[in-house]
Amino acid sequence: MMDVLYFAWVRERIGLPKEKIETQATTVMGLIEELRAREERYALAFSDLSALRVAVDQELSEFDASLQGVREVAFFPPMTGG
Repeated sequence: MMDVLYFAWVRERIGLPKEKIETQATTVMGLIEELRAREERYALAFSDLSALRVAVDQELSEFDASLQGVREVAFFPPMTGG
C-alpha cells in the first residue's frame, strides 16, 4: 500500500489530493499505466507525461524509477521560475 499524491492541475483533473493505492506495478511508469486504465479522468491527467514530474519518497525521480519499498509517489507539473 502506498500514498499517491496529486498537485496543481493533476489534482484538479483527478479530483483528489491523495489516495492510498494497492499496486502490482514495479516502476512509476507501471503505476501510471494502472492509473490510466482506471477511469477517463486518470487517463486525461496522465495523457501528456512531458507536462508531468514525479517524486518518489519526496525525491525527484524518473518514470522508470523502482517502486520497491516506496511509501509515497507524488505527481505534479514542472516548477517554473519567475
